[in-house]
Amino acid sequence: MADIVLEARRVTKIYRAGEIETLALSEVDLSIERGEFSALSGPSGSGKTTLLNLLGTLDRPTSGHIFVSGEDTTEMREAQRAHLRLRKLGFVFQAYNLVPVLSALENVEFVLLLQGAASAERQRRALACLADLGLAELAEKRPNEMSGGQQQRVAVARAIASEPEIVLADEPTANLDSKTAEDLLDLMQRLNRERNVTFLFSTHDPRVMARARREIRLVDGRIASDQRRPG
Repeated sequence: MADIVLEARRVTKIYRAGEIETLALSEVDLSIERGEFSALSGPSGSGKTTLLNLLGTLDRPTSGHIFVSGEDTTEMREAQRAHLRLRKLGFVFQAYNLVPVLSALENVEFVLLLQGAASAERQRRALACLADLGLAELAEKRPNEMSGGQQQRVAVARAIASEPEIVLADEPTANLDSKTAEDLLDLMQRLNRERNVTFLFSTHDPRVMARARREIRLVDGRIASDQRRPG
């Protein structure tokens, strides 16, 4: 039986600004299984970032249901959703979203701090994670002392340090040069293979789509195609 970690059932999202309504997603059905390395693709405005935000419980659907590890998040209070995100989900954003006054080590520790891990355990796990991703020498550096690629790799370390069910990555290669982007994708693929970390990307980058073992293409807020590749 498939181990589904993330699911959307008949999800619709309508944005309202005064009397103007914009249909961003229309009755989307999608299931993501543990261990997938998948990409949401599509033109600008197709709804891929909206869907990623809904799947990550950062926003609520207008109608339909979002399930995370089998839990229906639709009627959850925001505090419950925040707790679920903390336990189950990791996020990598286009803009890195590192805390500028914290070192790389402290940024990676931050989620573990929110989870209530003891200081020594936080530091041990964060240092191990940075070392595993080839970032040990950056542990004491702040974001403004790192390149864009280094910041994004620290963001990946932060996302996986808490051992989430799934990592959601919104355009993670958008601000990176080709070599750095390829290195980052190599890293994520290694985490997927060796640790069975589940990844779902929102992207328009052909490099990401070429690496994905499944490409879910959105057009005008609907799934236009859903293709799996051997890998």
